[in-house]
Amino acid sequence: MRHIFIINPAAGKPETTAQLERQIAGLSFPHEVFYTRGEGDAQAAAERAARDGEPARLYACGGDGTLNEVVNGAAGHDFLAVTNVPKGTGNDFLKLFGPDYRRIFYDLEALATGPQTAFDLMDCNGKLGIDVVCAGVDARIAAGVHRYKDLRLVSGRGAYILSLVEHIFCKGINRPMAVEMGEFRQAEQPTALLCICNGRHYGGGFMPVADAMPDDGVLDMLLVGKVGLPTFLRLVGKYARGQYRQYPRLIRDFHGREVSFSSREPITAVVDGEVMVDTAFTVRLSEKKVWFFYPAYASYQPDGER
Repeated sequence: MRHIFIINPAAGKPETTAQLERQIAGLSFPHEVFYTRGEGDAQAAAERAARDGEPARLYACGGDGTLNEVVNGAAGHDFLAVTNVPKGTGNDFLKLFGPDYRRIFYDLEALATGPQTAFDLMDCNGKLGIDVVCAGVDARIAAGVHRYKDLRLVSGRGAYILSLVEHIFCKGINRPMAVEMGEFRQAEQPTALLCICNGRHYGGGFMPVADAMPDDGVLDMLLVGKVGLPTFLRLVGKYARGQYRQYPRLIRDFHGREVSFSSREPITAVVDGEVMVDTAFTVRLSEKKVWFFYPAYASYQPDGER
């Protein structure tokens, strides 16, 4: 079994790379290390492992974007398994495993010998995602963070606040969107957001569907129609805590395998933190799965079932 660490040096604080290197150097098992230099390198490394055809465990050392790239390269190959060493500032998918996920997934010895489970994937216009796809004001805020964080003297939190102010208070919450999910059909009309969950967490602190499972063959979808600013501010905390069932008139939920949405205007969608822009999207449960491994003592069951 090969153990391949795919390290994104740009993820997280600069000192985290050196800390991880020291930990890897002390491992008791043979391993390989690959460093990414730019966008697409992590996926290319996983694709090379797929072409080699040898059983391997791939350690995506970075944030959700690094994990997404490795998943896209490894999906559908039963001899490959993927995990995420949380080196990034954002590791929303790993929050499935509880608030102590950073300590758990830095236990590299336990990680190397741990079990693996076939996790579902979402296909969004050909791009695979393992966690959450969102389209609406939340997606526009996430896309804005990417722009603001490149400014000098702006922290990650500062970039989020600037993007939040821009898209909530300046540009408005709602955008026209037509939606089809199951038997439900919505003609193009002002819409606040649409969220499709395979995992449970996104956006740094949102858990819209608290009991979503990555291996149940179901995508959990929430649609919030037109809302004004006072309603949005009153609702957003409840939405973030997974309390959507308390607001059936405002939040429509659907649990199935496919959703389509479109608009005459460009729509911003975010797949595991990666931004896409188009006028029409279809998100469906992919035929491909990915094997995901974790320490034997870890659990991704909802809190009440741990």
